[in-house]
Amino acid sequence: MKIGDLAKKADVTVDTLRYYEKIGLLNGVKRSSSGYRSYDQSNVEQVRFIRNAQHSGFSLDEIAQLIKFRASPINAKPKVRGLAEIKVSELTARINDLIALREEMKGLIEQCVRSGESDCPIIDSFNAEGKSGNAPEQEHDN
Repeated sequence: MKIGDLAKKADVTVDTLRYYEKIGLLNGVKRSSSGYRSYDQSNVEQVRFIRNAQHSGFSLDEIAQLIKFRASPINAKPKVRGLAEIKVSELTARINDLIALREEMKGLIEQCVRSGESDCPIIDSFNAEGKSGNAPEQEHDN
């Protein structure tokens, strides 16, 4: 199948597929004599694996490890479990950060309601020098 067909089947963009191939997550891609990529069902399964792992919160670097473990899942089981345990800890920390952020935002909304016609406490908090913020950093993994 062509790259567009794989993109549709795996629910990703063509650029995402090219990126996965470039960084070594998508392998076994065949090329025609004219250089066109050709994909098969195993590539669909690879991309679905990657997307499912991303949906579970794993980074592309972690997914690269999981792909290596995929070849021998029984032997890799303790390592995979260890990665999953670390991911649970990270998710718990993110959840706690989000809860704290939600409470902070609720407090700012309350201040906004009570402040009447004066300055906006929400805007003021964003202008505050040295505001560390509880918002989790955005990840830039594809």
